[in-house]
Amino acid sequence: MKKNLDKKNQSLFKKFIAYYKPHKKTFALDMLCSFIFSVVGLLYPMLTTQILDVYIPNGMIKEILIMSAVLLAVYFLRAGMNYYINYYGHVMGVKMQSKMRSDLFSHLEKLPYSFYDNNETGQLMARMTNDLFNVSELAHHGPENLFITSFMTVSAFIYLCTISWKLSLIIFAFLPFLILIAWASRKNMTKAFQKSREEIGNINACLENSIAGIRVTKAYANAEHEQERFEKSNMGFVKARSKAYKAMGTFSSSMNFVTSVYNVIVLLAGGLFCIYDSANFDYVDLVAFMLSINLFISPIQTLITFFEQLQDGITGFKRFDDIMVTPVEEDKEDALEVERFEGEIAFENVTFGYDERTVIDDISLTIPKGKTYALVGASGGGKTTLCHLVPKFYPVENGDIKIDGTSIKDITNRSLRQNIGIVQQDVFLFTGTFRDNIAYGDINATEEQIVEAAKKANIHDYIVSLEKGYDTEIGERGIKLSGGQKQRLSIARVFLKNPSILILDEATSALDNATETLIQNALSDLCVGRTTIVVAHRLSTIRNADKIVVINKGKIEESGSHDELIALDGIYKKLHDAQYKDGNLDGLIDCN
Repeated sequence: MKKNLDKKNQSLFKKFIAYYKPHKKTFALDMLCSFIFSVVGLLYPMLTTQILDVYIPNGMIKEILIMSAVLLAVYFLRAGMNYYINYYGHVMGVKMQSKMRSDLFSHLEKLPYSFYDNNETGQLMARMTNDLFNVSELAHHGPENLFITSFMTVSAFIYLCTISWKLSLIIFAFLPFLILIAWASRKNMTKAFQKSREEIGNINACLENSIAGIRVTKAYANAEHEQERFEKSNMGFVKARSKAYKAMGTFSSSMNFVTSVYNVIVLLAGGLFCIYDSANFDYVDLVAFMLSINLFISPIQTLITFFEQLQDGITGFKRFDDIMVTPVEEDKEDALEVERFEGEIAFENVTFGYDERTVIDDISLTIPKGKTYALVGASGGGKTTLCHLVPKFYPVENGDIKIDGTSIKDITNRSLRQNIGIVQQDVFLFTGTFRDNIAYGDINATEEQIVEAAKKANIHDYIVSLEKGYDTEIGERGIKLSGGQKQRLSIARVFLKNPSILILDEATSALDNATETLIQNALSDLCVGRTTIVVAHRLSTIRNADKIVVINKGKIEESGSHDELIALDGIYKKLHDAQYKDGNLDGLIDCN
């Protein structure tokens, strides 16, 4: 177990180091400046000792002035080194953060649907922003702080030995106590800071959810309820962060106590040396040692303040890596790149489920090219899931799905999905203009093609009636549009894509009758000449489908035309009678 953990940590370290490679020059100069900065820090007590021990007792004013000028020049050089470290070092950290963020976004784009079923948007946003900021701070400050503290500790100890090796050994003997305290506190701090990161993600998830649903909140007058939900997450963060700071406080106060004891030890032991060993250690040596002891203590104090940042950075990179090691969707090595399908779809003994719950149970069904098949049945029966299997949103567990005789497993995801158009009940529109959202169907489309797609979707007239026309902003997720306008915009997007296979998943179920008729006209035009799968609860919309398939509990129970299923007097007949007791069957999608 421990061996595996060590290997994992080594792998994590190698991944982190890899992000330094494009910035080797900046990193090397940063380390050089850190070295000069550290060396310059050693000069002050050395030169001060010389002034106290030689120049002042002998009244050497000229030498005192020269030495002061040297110190001033040294500090000017130190200021230049500090500028480079803080400016270019931080820029390096930001560039590394940017690269990590790009890698993370690219990886997120390639992850399967199932990943997003189990991960909240707010949590992912926290990893993309807060976590990577902490990683970038560690990337910049980590190496230089470790280098400076190590160099200064060793150099200071050597210099202190030149003053009094006996007193230096006494001071050095207390160093293991610091290391022991740091080691003992590390495990608790790691767990505490990991938990606080998760709570920040919970806050982001709650905030994102509440802001996105603010209109629903206002409609139901549930502002107090949302406040309570947010405060619960907020207090969870306070609790987790409090534990982290408790661990940090224990660590910091313990180490500070030990370092403070150094001053007492120096004063006590140094005083005794002055009294009993005055020939080798006098008052000037004691003053020099007390001035120089800070060279030994300061790096340790720097390490104390740096430890929280180290824990935040390590935790952030682990959370970043947790996503980066999540397997992405991959094509087979010899997967085919298909330009356009004829459109025949064959489900062969397909079985699929979520979390050990079977949703699709051994379904076999062939949809000839250019035909329209409707899937009906009770909610949760597996209709939408079956549709999601066609573009490989989820992998088929058992059985196979073939398009034009070729298994979808042997077709690249990109070419497969380029040939499939989907219109859903819950339309997602991007923040931007009408043009932006229509052009999403084909980002290389011309203005004429965009306009033509809008006309086919029956939304062109509305767009041109607006002051800015196609350049009109539609608001976040199309909030400025009605349900029907959103749906027509999504249909225009599919018209522009021009797929050979079309999936209509409850495309009109949330619309009023007048709007539904308008949308149905656009959908009827859209599905002409394409293989179409229609998922519908409203049976009037699929009466003229080439075949209606009744799915119940993941199985095909009935199939046939509308008239055949009515005559069968089975599940479809019961669904039909329950919906249309008055015989009203207006508003049909005719794809023939």
